[in-house]
Amino acid sequence: MSRLDLKRVLYVEDEPNIRTVGRFALEEVGGMTVETAASGQEALEKARLFAPDVVLLDVMMPGMDGVETFRALRSLESTACVPIIFMTAKVQPQEVASYKNLGALAVIAKPFDPLTLPDEVRTLWAGHREEGS
Repeated sequence: MSRLDLKRVLYVEDEPNIRTVGRFALEEVGGMTVETAASGQEALEKARLFAPDVVLLDVMMPGMDGVETFRALRSLESTACVPIIFMTAKVQPQEVASYKNLGALAVIAKPFDPLTLPDEVRTLWAGHREEGS
């Protein structure tokens, strides 16, 4: 499977401006199909029907935060094995380690570069696919 096989991204971000920039980057620069969710609850509702290849998940959200959303996605049969990448400004080494210990594939620091985001996501996803094969 090549890096180009990444097609479907569920992007969970509560901040509308960041969500818009991320979606634009992934769709227009990266050529991916993107479903967005503004909350953890919305992500759970959309994940099953959308069947993402990868989930990009904000950490700090009102209500259900990123860690709670991560655990809930892992408990769903449809997303139990889908790689999840946290996107956050909280990237101190101990924070990154805690997200990875939870089972996250990786952490992308915010603010992110919209021009490089699609390639960064593809590279992380491809590495996950190679490990799993």
